[in-house]
Amino acid sequence: MGRDGTFRLWVRPSMWGLHVLALLAVVICFVGGSWQFGAYDQRQESERADRQEVPTVPLGEAWELGEPFLDTMNHRPVEVTGTFGPSEEQHWVSGRSQNGTDGFWLLTPLVIAGTTGPDGAGSDPDGTAILVVRGFSPQAGDLPAVPEGERTVRVVLEPGEPIDPRDAATTAAAEVIASIRVPALVNDVPFALFPGYGISTDTAVADGLALAEVPEPEVSWTVGMRNLAYSMQWWVFGLFALYMWNRMGADLVANERARRAAAATPAGPEPVDRVDSLTP
Repeated sequence: MGRDGTFRLWVRPSMWGLHVLALLAVVICFVGGSWQFGAYDQRQESERADRQEVPTVPLGEAWELGEPFLDTMNHRPVEVTGTFGPSEEQHWVSGRSQNGTDGFWLLTPLVIAGTTGPDGAGSDPDGTAILVVRGFSPQAGDLPAVPEGERTVRVVLEPGEPIDPRDAATTAAAEVIASIRVPALVNDVPFALFPGYGISTDTAVADGLALAEVPEPEVSWTVGMRNLAYSMQWWVFGLFALYMWNRMGADLVANERARRAAAATPAGPEPVDRVDSLTP
């Protein structure tokens, strides 16, 4: 029997119940898996929003000099009060992109108020500073002047970056660097530095530059893991339903083909009873 005959066997009325049952099972599994995956995605978004909506606190309440950069500090909004270092202590950071435009960040040390002076216990004689990204520029021109006087700047904390291979071709003293790697910069500035940096969200210190985009908080894929596992289970059940539909359908088609073949086979002649003649 050809392929056309096989198709007819699959779509004969007695098979419709199996097809409808399989279709319902696949739809239910697909919808259930999609709903659970949506719940997983919502958990991820909620966790990300929770990290973005934490209250802004003074830097000293969230992080003290000498402490390592912890996960709880990542993307944490804080306020830093201090005075910007000299303009020659600034750097352009290459390899940045914003709104589809490649460009540079302007990185400036902000000397924290109350830490400047030779008597500052546990601090550098010139004070303690945190590196601040003041803004974004498509080009690395002359280093702009720094804002004057003591200021309170709102920043979002970020961990220091790994070394970029392009930094090997330059030095931290260069105006353009490829990464914000604090150990490479600490010997270039006369301040004790926090082992991280902040991205400014304050237009008052951007000096006409566009504010740098703050990266979204990274959320572990394990947040909402139960919903993700349930979605995988639903989809596996859907695949199993398809397998069972194919297996049962193939068996029913094979049985029907055998039944029709047997019915189409012509019957042989009736057996004749043999009667031996008797000799009187």
